[in-house]
Amino acid sequence: MNELIVHTINIAHYRLVELTQLADQAKPFYDWIEKQAKRVTGSHRTLNEILLFYSKMEIENIINACYVDNNDGIPLLFDGVGRVYSHNKACFYFFAWMIRDAPQQRLLPLISKMKKANGVTRREAEIDALVELIVEYRPIVKSFEWTAIREIVVDRLEGSRRSISGHRIETLVRTALIMAVQHYYTIYDSYGLFKEIKIAEKQIKLGKHTIDVSIELTPKNGNDIVHLLIPVKTRETEGGGHSHLFTRDLITAISDIKQNLVYCHTIVIIIAENWSESEITTIDCEIDLVFYFNMNPNKFYGFDEESQVRLNKYIESIFRLGNDKDGKHSNSR
Repeated sequence: MNELIVHTINIAHYRLVELTQLADQAKPFYDWIEKQAKRVTGSHRTLNEILLFYSKMEIENIINACYVDNNDGIPLLFDGVGRVYSHNKACFYFFAWMIRDAPQQRLLPLISKMKKANGVTRREAEIDALVELIVEYRPIVKSFEWTAIREIVVDRLEGSRRSISGHRIETLVRTALIMAVQHYYTIYDSYGLFKEIKIAEKQIKLGKHTIDVSIELTPKNGNDIVHLLIPVKTRETEGGGHSHLFTRDLITAISDIKQNLVYCHTIVIIIAENWSESEITTIDCEIDLVFYFNMNPNKFYGFDEESQVRLNKYIESIFRLGNDKDGKHSNSR
């Protein structure tokens, strides 16, 4: 991301760029809801028109259909640090974002009171509340178009990010990964050979080794989980001996992990100034894909366009090849 210099001072709004990138990855979920709305109503109208003008019963049927859909390949929805919401939570949050502020802090406590006072299930309480809110306030809201919803999603993601403690670099990498995953979904309307995508919410421990960002992919056919592991290495000091030690430790760790995983893909991300070129070449020979950002980590604000395109293509190759160990991936940096 570029600096924005005014009178020698950088006023760039990096967080806005990050959050809008994440918000854009909610578009497939919006499109999926629109498809559900058209299917349930038998209408060719847009989601905006349906939510603005259709009856309370029809809107209830739409929301209920979204909740109960358990088909493979439903698009994912993410919070402000790129963690995946469960399907029911994603449905509740997305509809709530359209019509109510702070659903977690303000609406869910009211849902809990409904359950206790009236003996309804959580799903019944959520759907009934969402329907009533949409019907009551749609004359005021006036638009459920994606462009309007996108601005709301940015705001809600910023709120969830403030409430979550996490590592900044990991969040940026996870955002790039989500963009690649959703890029594939946008094109193919599915996650390829996989029926379930689980992006880890934080670092994971595999044996004695820690992996910063990772995904578990469940195939549509077969039971063997496919793993994508992304260790991230940053150094504020310049390369030197550190790069050699890191290279040795990294290759050892990946080798150890692969002995215990049936199918495993690996990406390495290095963010450091003047990292040894020979060490990067060594890593390149052992790892599927290497991203080297020659900069101080404090100045890293996410993937540039060229790097994102390379990651998109790599993810596409996994989604198409699945657990094919003979699949070839580009190692170019």
